[in-house]
Amino acid sequence: MPAKSAPSHLSRRERQILDILYQRGSAGVAEIQAGLPQTPSYSAVRALVRILEEKGHVNHEERDGRYVYAPTISREKASRSAVTPDPELAQAAINAVRQWRYEPALLNGQPIETATTITVNFQLEP
Repeated sequence: MPAKSAPSHLSRRERQILDILYQRGSAGVAEIQAGLPQTPSYSAVRALVRILEEKGHVNHEERDGRYVYAPTISREKASRSAVTPDPELAQAAINAVRQWRYEPALLNGQPIETATTITVNFQLEP
């Protein structure tokens, strides 16, 4: 299947699958499934790989009666596309972050280093 132009958004699972394929070079669905955290079903992984193929991020070849998938774009290009903001939401995200006020995590009254993930959900209003 010919590669289509890669969209800028990859889901968390799609990124995880690509990471496995970059590490291994190529893999079948069962191998991908075994490498994923909180292991999804075989059919869910198969569906995600098909979506990645439709997006142009992976392609497949048949080996010994099974499909083996490999990335079609470099890891660097995939990383750039994953962090490129949607132009419609970029300014809204910047405005939201500018309103935040940092407060460090404390342990016994002293600031400590921590890792935090902050999910920001945006919805465009008509």
